[in-house]
Amino acid sequence: MAAPLTGRITANPHSLLHEEVLAPQFEFELEHLLPWYLAIEKVLALEYLRMGLIDAGQAELIGKALHGITATTVSADPERNMSDIAFALERHVDRRLPAPVPAWHVDRSRNDLQACAQVMFARHQLALTADALLALGRSAHRLAGETTELLMPGYTHAQAAQVITPGYYLAAVGEEVLLAARRLLTAHDEIDLCPLGAGAMAGQELAWDRDRAARLLGFAGPRPHALVAVASRDWALRITGELSLFGVVLSRFTTDLISWGSSEYGFIDLPDAYAGISSAMPQKKNFPLLERIRGKTAHLAAFHVDTLTGQRNTPYSNSVEVSKEAGANVLTAFRTARSAFTLATAVLDNLEFRADRMREACEREYLGGFTLANLLTLDEGVPWRTAQVVAGGYVLAAAEQGASPRDVRPDLLRQVAKDHGFEITEPQRLLATAFDTDASIRRKVSAGSTRPDEVRTMLADQSDRYDGIQAAWDARRRRIREAGAESDRLLGLTSG
Repeated sequence: MAAPLTGRITANPHSLLHEEVLAPQFEFELEHLLPWYLAIEKVLALEYLRMGLIDAGQAELIGKALHGITATTVSADPERNMSDIAFALERHVDRRLPAPVPAWHVDRSRNDLQACAQVMFARHQLALTADALLALGRSAHRLAGETTELLMPGYTHAQAAQVITPGYYLAAVGEEVLLAARRLLTAHDEIDLCPLGAGAMAGQELAWDRDRAARLLGFAGPRPHALVAVASRDWALRITGELSLFGVVLSRFTTDLISWGSSEYGFIDLPDAYAGISSAMPQKKNFPLLERIRGKTAHLAAFHVDTLTGQRNTPYSNSVEVSKEAGANVLTAFRTARSAFTLATAVLDNLEFRADRMREACEREYLGGFTLANLLTLDEGVPWRTAQVVAGGYVLAAAEQGASPRDVRPDLLRQVAKDHGFEITEPQRLLATAFDTDASIRRKVSAGSTRPDEVRTMLADQSDRYDGIQAAWDARRRRIREAGAESDRLLGLTSG
């Protein structure tokens, strides 16, 4: 029987508690939080050294014992460590010290230790997820640049509305990615505060240098309030919320791709390796990958709600319910988001737009109706609302006669306008201009429009913003790496 870890509890964890709760939690933390626990323990040793509670030799021995720990050197044991990873690390180090170090772990609590490791885990996962998100944006950016001149119908209320281009649409995808990436970076910076030194809830009794500890762990600074440091899991709420928000956006883009890939539209295609079949209908080529992406975005919303409800109505202090159960699906949320982003990137990297089908759709619809109304007002002096009525009347009458948009009927337009009290002097020119499909995207001259030059301007700006956000993430990673290297150097674990 190992020495007791506390005098209050005299029995080791029950086998049921070990098997159902403690061992699974231990394995999770061993796989995903161990590097952060070890980094924290090294900083704690440096703090004891700074305060004069241990000497340099003891600090180095503790550091070396910690440095040698891997996922295979510690394990959940109800008798030896109560199946708790913090106790397991403590016991592992104790057994490797030539003599006891009485002050090691004095004035310590697991509460801020666990909270700190979890935030460090969150920062790491958030950076990986940002990488996947930015890769998606870069893919959309590349494809947008290749398709700024390709015509396609844009839809409102599920009806063909105006001529746009895939490049214009994909620039919108890129814009949403950039907004989400910026929000993730902001979320990172807002949670980048170190809980270490908060103790159990009310602070600590020794003069811990929380600023130094935060710096050595790569944080921007310490979490100012000790209770907030151990009670709050705002990082889980914030991050799952951001992932669910972009999941909604991605689901909408994916819905468009699903529609465009249908046999009714036929605007896009994917290689056979990214397609599916029907076991009963051999004529079909399905795109279940798109359905998978959209389905994964639903999980992101569910994981956020799960995290919210797990914390709701709990006391504002450290608790297992908040720190562990409420965050049980946070890693799954990260992984699901990265999977959705990676799959969507593969779609964009392999997507083919069918120019013929998209042009045909543009030319069979009267997508120049808005232009015709503008011309009636600007060139012929017809009041705007009346111009709308005249343009709509022409489209209705021409369609009833079986005319296509390119089969201009100047006499018909003249008659419709006359019926509303106006004489049109150049109906042939108005109609030829309004329903010139190729010229339609160049008539849009406002900033941010589908005009190819405007799209290229937006894409150039987006490229700079991608570079800026990537540089910001790189800087934060570098700070964390350098902090870890500094801790090891101070403990004599490296020669640098």
